[in-house]
Amino acid sequence: MELSRVAELQVVLEGISLPAERSELLDYAAQQGATPLQIGLLHRLPEQEFDTIDEVAETLVRVQPPREHEVPHSPSGESGAPPGGDAYTQTRTESGAVRR
Repeated sequence: MELSRVAELQVVLEGISLPAERSELLDYAAQQGATPLQIGLLHRLPEQEFDTIDEVAETLVRVQPPREHEVPHSPSGESGAPPGGDAYTQTRTESGAVRR
């Protein structure tokens, strides 16, 4: 399936009140003058509630890579001294000066 067709469908769905069920998406698209192809794309959707238009598109064409981990990793701890050492926190440094 072409990404451009799904992008065009997203434009048709702009303005719909979300979250929306598949039937609501179909009704709204028909009211907005969707093409038969766009209506057909919406019929491919599973019977569920969609929170965003991007979720609709992602269900039709997988664009985002699959998640490796459902739980995000924890950030790393501080790596040590700030860049520039003590000069990083000095309020009166000489601008543009080269340190020895």
